[in-house]
Amino acid sequence: MTRRLSPFVVASVFMLVLVAASAAKAADEGVDARAYREAVQRAIDFLRTKGQEPDGSFSSEAGPGVTALVTTALLRNGLTVNDPMVEKALKYLEGYARPDGGVHAEGSFFRNYETCLAMACLIEANRDGRYDTLIKNAERFVKDLQWDESEDHDEASYNYGGAGYGQHKRPDLSNTSFLIDALRAAGRGPDDEAIQKALVFVSRCQNVESPHNTTKFGAKNPDGGFYYTPAAGGQSQAGETPDGGLRSYGSMTYAGLKSMIYAGVDQDDPRVQAALKWIQKHYTLETNPGMGNQGLYYYYHTFAKALAATGLDRIDDADGKSHDWRAELIAELVRRQQPDGSWINEHSRWMERNPSLVTAYSLLALSYCRPADAK
Repeated sequence: MTRRLSPFVVASVFMLVLVAASAAKAADEGVDARAYREAVQRAIDFLRTKGQEPDGSFSSEAGPGVTALVTTALLRNGLTVNDPMVEKALKYLEGYARPDGGVHAEGSFFRNYETCLAMACLIEANRDGRYDTLIKNAERFVKDLQWDESEDHDEASYNYGGAGYGQHKRPDLSNTSFLIDALRAAGRGPDDEAIQKALVFVSRCQNVESPHNTTKFGAKNPDGGFYYTPAAGGQSQAGETPDGGLRSYGSMTYAGLKSMIYAGVDQDDPRVQAALKWIQKHYTLETNPGMGNQGLYYYYHTFAKALAATGLDRIDDADGKSHDWRAELIAELVRRQQPDGSWINEHSRWMERNPSLVTAYSLLALSYCRPADAK
């Protein structure tokens, strides 16, 4: 049965409009399974022929993170650990395993990011237990990195529960989202202590005043969306409001919503309702809302993963128009695919001129949209 956003929100000016079953059926029939299969295959062919380097990596100059993302995307789109491309990439990642459990480049400032992505990739590949020890050690490592009492930060600290890159000396929602994703992939649920600590940080990244968020930022821009970090004075990649509030934007709002769902926040919780209202108001696949084309493909990935986590098949936007988000995302990615099978962003911020990285984001997004007859 098609699910809609309506049951998830309270009455408001953005109240969702139920659509007729015939309209839903028409939208569902709009999914082009053949176009989906062809786009995925062309992307895999690109990565096999133009993306992978002789050592098994993808964009080795960027460290192991891109390789982990690409390999996860390949595994989620039907390739196995026995595929030569996947096998070489996994061997490359194994070479970054550190004695302390981290999986990252030597001297890396991105230890949490790289280890969380590697951990999720190894879990995806761990069909026979071959990576059990690496995964267990990596989990211990990323939990040790989390800002908490071990760094003399109690729950009153705006750093508490978060994860960060390292060079900025403060946590952020993107890294915290990767941490939650990795722990969930490892089978950890809402009762996991690290996930609950992370939820404290995630709640403070939302522009909502609540018992879970008493920062000054929520009151200044209470629109329900999410921003980058409340720590170290606060920051949003989308900038500030005139009175010093932090602007919400698309990729962080979907990352925040997904993280709350994974942490066990109920669909009727005001935090989830507020995030869904923001999504309804700003629904689009043309841009990363609030950021234009910056981080567009990271946005597509978080968009797909978050909406899959909600269990929603359709969303009604602020004008009451119903959207089959999976069909629309498939169509948008097919439209944007390059002739050689890759994707690339015209905006270079956050490495999105790198075709291997952006193709990984696109394949990951598509993996949450797979039509039933394309499996």
